[in-house]
Amino acid sequence: MTLRLHDTASGEVRDFVPLVEGRAGVYVCGLTVQSEPHVGHVRSAVNFDVLRRWLVARGYEVTFIRNITDIDDKILLKSAAQGRPWYNLAYDMKRELDRAYDALHVLPPTFEPLATGHVPEMVELIELLVERGHAYPAADGSGDVYFDVRSWPAYGELTHQAIDDMEAAQDADPRGKRDPRDFALWKGWKADSEPRTASWPSPWGRGRPGWHIECSAMAGKYLGEAFDIHGGGVDLRFPHHENEQAQSRAAGGAFASYWLHNAWITTSGEKMSKSLGNTLSVPSVLQRVRGIELRYYMVAAHYRSHVEFSFEALDEAASAFRRVESFLERVAEHEVAQDLPDAFTAALDDDLGTPAAVAVVFDTVREGNRLLGEGASAEAGRAGGAVRAMLGVLGLDPADPHWAAQGGTASEGLTNAVDVLVRALLDQREAARAAKDFAAADAIRDRIKTAGITIEDTPSGAKWSIG
Repeated sequence: MTLRLHDTASGEVRDFVPLVEGRAGVYVCGLTVQSEPHVGHVRSAVNFDVLRRWLVARGYEVTFIRNITDIDDKILLKSAAQGRPWYNLAYDMKRELDRAYDALHVLPPTFEPLATGHVPEMVELIELLVERGHAYPAADGSGDVYFDVRSWPAYGELTHQAIDDMEAAQDADPRGKRDPRDFALWKGWKADSEPRTASWPSPWGRGRPGWHIECSAMAGKYLGEAFDIHGGGVDLRFPHHENEQAQSRAAGGAFASYWLHNAWITTSGEKMSKSLGNTLSVPSVLQRVRGIELRYYMVAAHYRSHVEFSFEALDEAASAFRRVESFLERVAEHEVAQDLPDAFTAALDDDLGTPAAVAVVFDTVREGNRLLGEGASAEAGRAGGAVRAMLGVLGLDPADPHWAAQGGTASEGLTNAVDVLVRALLDQREAARAAKDFAAADAIRDRIKTAGITIEDTPSGAKWSIG
């Protein structure tokens, strides 16, 4: 079986062939840290976390980059309205975002570059574009520098648009532009309305980078001029990703081989966004369901499918996932590690077909429950092992220490954490007994008893309780 991915640029599902055999370089556009993250924001992170986990499961060594935009027009406006420094707002919102990612068990990226930490690389890239005739300083004295879209004949190839059909770029005053669609690479410092701390020196005067140049510079630094996969929300296709590709290729690099875009989470048919006032913050939603349940709700939908958010649908998803957990609890003492079922592998190889993959999970749970009902505990244990393996790939294994530490409540989280530790000691005790090292086995038993934990040896294995 071969992993196949839907490439937005070609509009086709293509075999994934990495530039370097056995390795995969992935760049995902992160968030602009202007305000508290909502569930629409974290969907992209969850979707591409599944991609990353599947690439690893398929044997690839993955370098995964997800940036943070921590300087931007919106950050400056919101921080000014709140009467605090822009970097204070960006830092606080970055911490909120980290907490949201952690609550959904989104793995930390290999690198998470901040835009403010890579201004020299951006200036260098802009200079190269100017030298090549694809960018120009504005003639109006603003200090702005623009990408000349008509200098690059392939402009529009990602979204399959003709230049004359495109909307004008709204990122700067058009008076300094040769064409209204030219976009800002560098924004001159506005001393009368912007803090000096939000500007850096450059050959064109003090200023700050435009949004699009940030990702090109950071992707180039960490993944090189050519890399495998670029991902992000579907709303970023134009203008952000179109502009990224144009400026990167105009500078001489091949840039991304595959483009993947996740769809929105909508409310009342509209994209969930702060500007529409229909946001649902992650902490608020997690007062209703656990993080693992919210992640399951997102994973169960295909990454390219729009999801109409409702609490009813979320509650149904949470209930469904609890049925999976209930099966794993029933079969725990019989569980035997298993490889991934072929149907599950085929589903994820088909453009990360998580709905079909989740269906395999539930089919296996139903079969396992049937086997338990018939007293076929060994066969049910193998079904449990298969379910555990599949959930692990999706980041949904309840026994994962990350989820065990969170738990449903603080007390449940503590119980789960203790169970992980005690089970490890019991495994060591069993290994000592099998080796007839009874002195070591007794020492482990006494160590557990000293902690106030009682052990009961049963035909199906050791069980423990407190007291």
